[in-house]
Amino acid sequence: MLFDYHVHTPLCRHAVGSPQEYVRRAREVGLGELGFSDHNPMPTAFDDWRMGPEELPRYLGLVEEAKESSGGDLPIRLGLECDFLPGYEDHIRFLAEQAEWDYLIGSVHYVEPQWDIDNPAKLAKWEERPVEEVWRLYFAAYTRMAGSGLFDFLAHPDLVKKFGRRPSGDLDDYYREAVDAIADAGLAIEVSTAGLRKEAREIYPEKRFLEMAHRRRIPVLLSSDAHRPEEVGYRFDLALQLVREVGYRQLVRFERRRAIPVAIS
Repeated sequence: MLFDYHVHTPLCRHAVGSPQEYVRRAREVGLGELGFSDHNPMPTAFDDWRMGPEELPRYLGLVEEAKESSGGDLPIRLGLECDFLPGYEDHIRFLAEQAEWDYLIGSVHYVEPQWDIDNPAKLAKWEERPVEEVWRLYFAAYTRMAGSGLFDFLAHPDLVKKFGRRPSGDLDDYYREAVDAIADAGLAIEVSTAGLRKEAREIYPEKRFLEMAHRRRIPVLLSSDAHRPEEVGYRFDLALQLVREVGYRQLVRFERRRAIPVAIS
């Protein structure tokens, strides 16, 4: 059984399609479950790619609409992709109490307050400091996120490579502390095919990171980070091939914030 837990809605301002269209696409590609996980609202105006705090009830309503359109035979999971930002941990705890979530995803987009590193509008900021420094900042934030105790699994582990900017040579030193922190916290990570649609042209995370994760027995699940219906389950064949090559024989699914292993057939 395959499932896709990282699917957005138009409330994030950069996705399109109705819940019913995402459900229809999940059926077309043969998924056994579908999970919505739009970007979490922040307590104040923060950026232009997430729902506002007043829109959270509408988001919950959209997921309910998806459940109704599924007819009951395609389980729909309720999630939220939450940016990890130092100083906002209590806000995440507040959000965790606002619904019966199936999972909360932790993600790092910001390496400093005004720089969301995956934002194409801020590409010029990459010229202001060495790529090595940006990678160190990103994985330091990822390591801290893993140890926060706030999340059930973590998104796109090496998102920092989105635009194809990466240090030369061995990258293990960037990964090691993050991998250890994820393992020590008992968290899962997603293997996201979204990177194939970006300039990186590579699954998040790359094979070496995944090998290190497998060695530390970190569970994985597949995701598409879909922002339009046709992206649901995108190139899961390649993601499955990758996790099998690394040695994984199970994925992990979530229900009411409980991890459930599922054998890879």
